[in-house]
Amino acid sequence: MAKISRDTPLAEITLRRYEKPTMDGRDLVRKFCLSVGLLQPGDSRDVVVDVLHVLMKAKKGREELHSEEIKNKVMELRKELKIPMLGIASSNIRRQLKRLKDLHLIETNANLYRVSEFGELSEIFEEKIENFVLKSVLGRVKDYLQRMDEEFKHNKVE
Repeated sequence: MAKISRDTPLAEITLRRYEKPTMDGRDLVRKFCLSVGLLQPGDSRDVVVDVLHVLMKAKKGREELHSEEIKNKVMELRKELKIPMLGIASSNIRRQLKRLKDLHLIETNANLYRVSEFGELSEIFEEKIENFVLKSVLGRVKDYLQRMDEEFKHNKVE
């Protein structure tokens, strides 16, 4: 039997709906990461939360940070909040930065990271994810639905 398509997605997005945000600081960033699939429910490996938190704090001062600076600030934050120093290897910090970059939330310039154009995350999400990725994914899902409707029509003779 011939393989008709690859099982590798062209784009992928996970969205979860939680209660309205009433928390702040790291808990707020954590809930956002859960909402967009950067973090899985019950996952204790949550350094991506601290990486984004550090970059959001740096955005206030329009700072661009090197990955090692981000690592150091993540370590400071985790120490301050008495969170175990898990997942803070430089290679993992860079991996989390890539995940944030792949979602278009952050960008890099000359090995320095920042929130995309020091913009508001709500605007970045709307422009890059909602209007581009989500529309594209939903459009393709609808293509599959239409094709299935055609394929499995009630009155279609097999």
